[in-house]
Amino acid sequence: MIGADAIVKCLEKEGVTTLFGYPGVAICPFFNSILNTKIESVLVRSEQNAAHAASGYARVTGKVGVCVATSGPGATNLITGIATAYADSIPLVCITGQVDSHLLGSDVFQEADITGAAESFVKYSYLVKHVSEIPRIMKEAFHIASTGRKGPVLIDVPIDIQNKTIRDFKYPESVNMRTYKPTVKGHAVQLKKVNTELARAKKPLILAGGGVILSGAVRELNDFSHRYQIPVVSTMMGIGAMASDDSLYYGMIGNNGKSYANLAMQESDLLIVIGARIADRAISSPDLVAKDTVLIHIDVDPAEIGKNVGPTIPIVGDIKNIFADLAKENVACDFSDWTSHLDAYRKQEKARRQPRSGFVDPTKFITELSLKMADNAVYVADVGQNQMWSCGYYVAKAGKFLTSGGMGTMGYSIPAAIGAKKADPKRQVVAVCGDGSFQMSMNELATMMQHDIPIKIIVFNNGYLGLVREYQHNTYKGNYSMVDLSGSPDLSLIAAAYGIPYQKLENNKGMGSIIDSFLKAKGPYMLECVLDPMDTVK
Repeated sequence: MIGADAIVKCLEKEGVTTLFGYPGVAICPFFNSILNTKIESVLVRSEQNAAHAASGYARVTGKVGVCVATSGPGATNLITGIATAYADSIPLVCITGQVDSHLLGSDVFQEADITGAAESFVKYSYLVKHVSEIPRIMKEAFHIASTGRKGPVLIDVPIDIQNKTIRDFKYPESVNMRTYKPTVKGHAVQLKKVNTELARAKKPLILAGGGVILSGAVRELNDFSHRYQIPVVSTMMGIGAMASDDSLYYGMIGNNGKSYANLAMQESDLLIVIGARIADRAISSPDLVAKDTVLIHIDVDPAEIGKNVGPTIPIVGDIKNIFADLAKENVACDFSDWTSHLDAYRKQEKARRQPRSGFVDPTKFITELSLKMADNAVYVADVGQNQMWSCGYYVAKAGKFLTSGGMGTMGYSIPAAIGAKKADPKRQVVAVCGDGSFQMSMNELATMMQHDIPIKIIVFNNGYLGLVREYQHNTYKGNYSMVDLSGSPDLSLIAAAYGIPYQKLENNKGMGSIIDSFLKAKGPYMLECVLDPMDTVK
């Protein structure tokens, strides 16, 4: 067995069945070895999208996603995808080929210090120096990626190490790293304080972040909320933690969130933040929250607690375990007046948008689309105006809402949808993007067709980089720079070139029937929606 065989064997031991990648000479031994296994290799058309696809796969399966690239530009192209996963705590193992060990530091062809370059965007990175280290490194990498605060781990493997013989291959059964022991159980004293504050509170509120979904604690969150009738709001990454029609869910917070969700934040006397970093996109002035409320911050990553807001009660641990411990005691409380108060706010909510007729109203479209989608469907939003509209008008049921939150990476939706569909071929998967973000990853239509991954794609076409144009309109009084997308291709011809059925929706007329045919189509489908070029998020 050579090193490349050993890497593949380790992947098999971890139960990996699919990986996403792009080959090159420095990773060829690995891709040659994988031919002897049942692991499927999905060839993307750009390395960045290998990481995005692995991310979509991980977020649907709950397992570690795997992506593979070659040395030099292959590895550096992967960095944006790695950074995207790191910002949203998505577990990935990223394997890169490297030049011969004895040539490292010589600036030879396609050499790049990828472990150094990616240092800011990984939980940990390895440069494999001895072939005998491969089993231990692979076991540790999967452990680190999938435990504590999840995230990407990079393994850089020189080509000579891949070709060296490894004797007495043995995959470790367990991991015991002295320097890596994440806390998963909440401190008992701190948990008692939660119950004490809950008994005192008159207006408690739960802020659910992406950590709730990543920890697999959606059911526990819902049980806890309904047990005490505590209202819930969410961050962007927490969308889907509660169904949109749940009477206790009051929507997403932030500048682009629901007004009544923000009012709930301002008026609550006990704020329980779960799996969220409380960053600027959610709360523009965090100090105001800290000043007026008792703040309980629960997160598996101690570095996130107190980073932006000083909590009254910090609790480090896995959210699922903490909910289980909190459920052991019962607190006598009644928050019916508070929920009635928030219900009144919700009823007073007025539509802020007044879109021009003659175009597709994206908010109406997204609401109708998500209502018609299967209950367990996966909705993948890209970045830009389409993301803001999706966050505000997507109707969450029992499915998944995927997007790039922390990094805000354009071009995420199509490759992530490919990964999601590959993870669960029977599941309905829809990618929603703007004409700008579509052109960042439309090369992945070839990946869809080559590997028979029939996702459905919505393209909101307004001829601009819409969110940047909107910002320039408000900030620079309509002086637009570098946002005009003139020269964009005819999407009907692009779809035809790849053999993908296509339809165009130019206004709201017939929207329902077109969405029906779009969703019922058995194979891939592209639907272009023509938007008002001057349409705005609010």
